[in-house]
Amino acid sequence: MDGNFATLIFATVLSISNISYFIGGRALYENASMFVKPDDKIGLIGLNGRGKSTLLRIINNELRLDAGSISKSKDCTIGFLNQDLLSYQSDDAILTVAMEAFKDAVDTQRQLEKTLHQLETQYSDELVDKLTRLQEKFEQLDGYTMQAKAEEVLEGIGFSTTDLHRPLREFSGGWRMRVMLAKLLLEKPSLLMLDEPTNHLDLPSIEWVENYLRNYEGAVIIVSHDRTFLDNVINKTVEVTQQQLISYEGNYTYYLEEKEMRETIQQNAFENQQAKIRQAERFIERFRAKATKARQVQSRVKALDRMDLIEEVVDDTAAINFKFKFQQPSGRYVITLKDVSKSYGAQQILIKANAVIERGDKIALIGANGKGKSTLLRIISGGEPVEGERIPGYNVIQGFYAQHQLESLHVDNEILDELKQAGSSKTEQELRGVLGCFLFSDEDVFKKIKVLSGGEKSRVALAKTLISEANFLLLDEPTNHLDFISENILIQALEQYQGSFVVVSHNRHFISQIANKIWYIEDHQIKEYPGTYDEYEYWRKKNDESKTPTPPPKKENKTVKQESVSEQQEKDRKLKSLRAELKKVEDQINPATEQKKSLEREMARPEVYSDFTKLNALQKEFEAAEATIQTINQRWEDLVMAIDELEK
Repeated sequence: MDGNFATLIFATVLSISNISYFIGGRALYENASMFVKPDDKIGLIGLNGRGKSTLLRIINNELRLDAGSISKSKDCTIGFLNQDLLSYQSDDAILTVAMEAFKDAVDTQRQLEKTLHQLETQYSDELVDKLTRLQEKFEQLDGYTMQAKAEEVLEGIGFSTTDLHRPLREFSGGWRMRVMLAKLLLEKPSLLMLDEPTNHLDLPSIEWVENYLRNYEGAVIIVSHDRTFLDNVINKTVEVTQQQLISYEGNYTYYLEEKEMRETIQQNAFENQQAKIRQAERFIERFRAKATKARQVQSRVKALDRMDLIEEVVDDTAAINFKFKFQQPSGRYVITLKDVSKSYGAQQILIKANAVIERGDKIALIGANGKGKSTLLRIISGGEPVEGERIPGYNVIQGFYAQHQLESLHVDNEILDELKQAGSSKTEQELRGVLGCFLFSDEDVFKKIKVLSGGEKSRVALAKTLISEANFLLLDEPTNHLDFISENILIQALEQYQGSFVVVSHNRHFISQIANKIWYIEDHQIKEYPGTYDEYEYWRKKNDESKTPTPPPKKENKTVKQESVSEQQEKDRKLKSLRAELKKVEDQINPATEQKKSLEREMARPEVYSDFTKLNALQKEFEAAEATIQTINQRWEDLVMAIDELEK
């Protein structure tokens, strides 16, 4: 490998160069490239089936490339969270499983315990020396804090203190996935790869993980369809499209804006080029037979042959929209819950709770897992026995979507037949349109239910719910297994839906778009916020701030020796001078950092890193920029320390 190219690679954790990967005759990737730098927080996005999860498996050496290469830095360690971990089981306590992240420290602790036990029965200087060495090693490995760290992470993602000593086997797949996520976070690999990490997290846990990843010291690649999560975590977006990896230096919102601008520029360039081509072809056709114009004709023919064709923008986000329709609207009151109580043994969910759902209510039911959201949804549906009254309203026709609805699918039916039998008045063309919205196109609609994956069955069940004549919908995590396009279609459909619905979801962007009321369970009661999710969040944060006690003012130490006026004046003068210089240094930091980032982006361009002369020149500029930043940072540190010393 050329030395200049190797220098560029050294600045990266991972380099993906001109990779190709085929499934049968279909290319998922063809000559695709990207770089991962140490501080990158990358959102890997794209339509379902384009190869996002496949790319993570390729990076993890689970799949073999057809062409190209993936280079990792020497000290690169990879942690990979994928959906296969749902099936992982163990009889060990979840705290023990999570602490496997500290393997060296745990092994050292076992040796310590063994050595201490030996000393009780056979004291010797050799054993004392061994114990001392082990204690020093254990301390270096932060062994005395590893349990506290593991407890902090596990409780951060939703486990209670009492859960920590329960065997992993006792938890559902979603909760086991959380344990594996905790273990990965504690391992702190230099490259952390997460495939749909929010699928099994509630809102408080998602917010905790967001904060953790923002401050994570290594690189992160995330596959997610939660746009709020991506916006809050990532600093770079990579889109998988047309067998390529297209990078955008910003979060998901930036990507949407930048992509629109790029596509506008490209489409304009394409149209201009096509106009020139048509003009040249007309000239050639008109004057081909004239000897006096032979030179000009030949010149235009050669120009067309040499022309680098600009591709037309392909809209791969185009999708078919559909609308709900039902014949009979409900009465004013859809469901009334009166003095409803529900418990599972000693666990009390609701105690004499009251709630009313009116026609036109679009309710998002939110909160932490274990609070009873899904139970309340079943109570509303009438599928859960309760103490108290559940009073259905006039002319209410109910549709219910939840994961357990998958069991009601007829496994020997083709997908299209399954929707035809759902009792809808829609034509076959309309049903195909609905299925297209949920990623079943062309011949896919003739697949039998029994050959579908869990995610595909979920989408079929959701489609069945949406085409029904229901004027009241109950939806439990409907956006799971949907990509951004399908999610937007669902949002559009629910926005124009004339009926009422209750949605359980942890997808903040989704509920911010569709809900006009927020419900949550608190103190065993159903609490209601009469507004959108964004309004609710603003209210909640203001409410939390008002509950935070103001720290008491610090008492002045009256015994401090009073300095003379002249000494104080001299100190003030020095402080003023140092602060002024500090301000100048701080003003230098951002431009220097931006220059470095600009050079990094320039070096990552394919036309640059293939031109070793240009790359070498840029590398020298990059090294000079780094040296400048180092000098600035050192001066900043010196000034801060001097100011701190004077302020004591």
